[in-house]
Amino acid sequence: MTAKIAYGDVEVGTELPAQTFPVTRATLVQYAGASGDFNPIHWNEKFAKEVGLPDVIAHGMFTMAEAIRVVTDWTGDPGAVVEYGVRFTKPVVVPNDDKGATIEVSGKVAAKLDDNKVRVDLTVTSDERKVLGMSRAVVQLA
Repeated sequence: MTAKIAYGDVEVGTELPAQTFPVTRATLVQYAGASGDFNPIHWNEKFAKEVGLPDVIAHGMFTMAEAIRVVTDWTGDPGAVVEYGVRFTKPVVVPNDDKGATIEVSGKVAAKLDDNKVRVDLTVTSDERKVLGMSRAVVQLA
């Protein structure tokens, strides 16, 4: 399948709607159950601090998955994403309180490629710190 957005309707610099995703300790437990990643840095505050982390941190793949939602929501078709990669730069620290953390994601069309594809660059932050670097997706448009 391809995106519902037409290649001809998109220009370099087109901004995707920004989104904010909440992350709580409960979210991390649910993700651990779904992914099978029960590393204690994602749920045990004492262990996380003993290994040098500031607190429990979100799973990197969870953070990556939340970020690409900005692209899949924009295209209307998750199958339109043909390539996606990131560099993990900082962890998403999730305090044990009522608020947890947030992941803020914005995106912009950075290049038009051959065969009706575009490259989307994402900016992904939490607590005003960049948590994913080189976050890029190649998307097949209609």
